[in-house]
Amino acid sequence: MAAESVVTTCYRHPQVESYVRCTRCDRFICPSCMREAAVGHQCVECVREGARSIRRARTVFGGRIAAVPLVTYVLVGLNVAAYLVELARPSFEYRFAMLGTTPAGYVPEGVAHGEWYRLLTGAFLHLTPGEGTFGITHILFNMVALWNIGRVVETQLGRVRHLALYLLSALGGSVLELLLAPESYTVGASGAIFGLGAAYWVMGRRLGHDMREVNRYMAGLLLWLVISAGLTSWQGHLGGLLAGAVVTVAYAYAPRDQRRTLVQAGVCVALLALLIVLAWLKAASLTA
Repeated sequence: MAAESVVTTCYRHPQVESYVRCTRCDRFICPSCMREAAVGHQCVECVREGARSIRRARTVFGGRIAAVPLVTYVLVGLNVAAYLVELARPSFEYRFAMLGTTPAGYVPEGVAHGEWYRLLTGAFLHLTPGEGTFGITHILFNMVALWNIGRVVETQLGRVRHLALYLLSALGGSVLELLLAPESYTVGASGAIFGLGAAYWVMGRRLGHDMREVNRYMAGLLLWLVISAGLTSWQGHLGGLLAGAVVTVAYAYAPRDQRRTLVQAGVCVALLALLIVLAWLKAASLTA
C-alpha cells in the first residue's frame, strides 16, 4: 500500500500549502511570507527580529545617523509659528520676551519676579516689521542661519544631542543677558545660532576638516559679535557662543566607549545647573 503524503502549510497562513522553510527558524513559509536572505529565505518575524539586533551606526560624537534633520526643521517651524502669533497679537512678544527686571518704579516683571520661562521663550521670538533696527530681517537672517548650519550640526550630533545643544545655547545667552543687562528687553534665536556656530568650529577641528572655510565662517560670526555690541544684544550672542562651545567640546572629546554618553550628559547637566544657579543668584540680588 502506498504511503500517504503529508501536506505542510505556512505557519502564518495555515490554509496555504508550503514546502519552503525559513533558514533561521526552520518553519514553513508561503510566498507572501518569504523575504530574501543571504542564503535562502527568511520569514517576516525573523527578519524583524534580526533588524532589532543590528546596532545602528553612530557618528564620532555618538549621535545616531539620520537622513532627515528633523530637529532643525521643527525648530525653524516653532520660530516661524511664534512669529505669526506675534504678528496677530503684538502683546505676545512683550509677554514672553527675555526681560530680567523692570526699572524701579515700574510694575515688577521679568525673570527676577518669577517669570523664569522668559529665559527660553525669548529665544523663539523675533522683531516684527518696523520694530527695532532690523524688523523682519531679524527672523529671516536667523532662520537662514539655522537652516544652513543646523542641518550640518544635527547630522553629526544626532537629534537628542543637537536639541540639547540648541536649548543650552539659548539659555546661556539669556543668562548672560540677565547677569550683565537685566533691564534689557531682548528677543531672537541669535544666542542659539551662535552656539551652533561654536559647535560647527569644534566639530571641524575634531573631524580634521580643512579649517579655512570653517575659520572664515567663524570670523564672520565673531565680526558680527563685535558689531552687535552697538546694535543688538551682544551679551546674548556671547553667552550662546560660550555655552555652545562647552557642550560641543564635551561631545567631541568624551571617551569613545560606554562612558561617552554618561560624560556628555554629565557636562550638559552640570552646565544647566550652573546657569540655573547664576540666574537664581542674580534674580535674588535684584529683588533683595
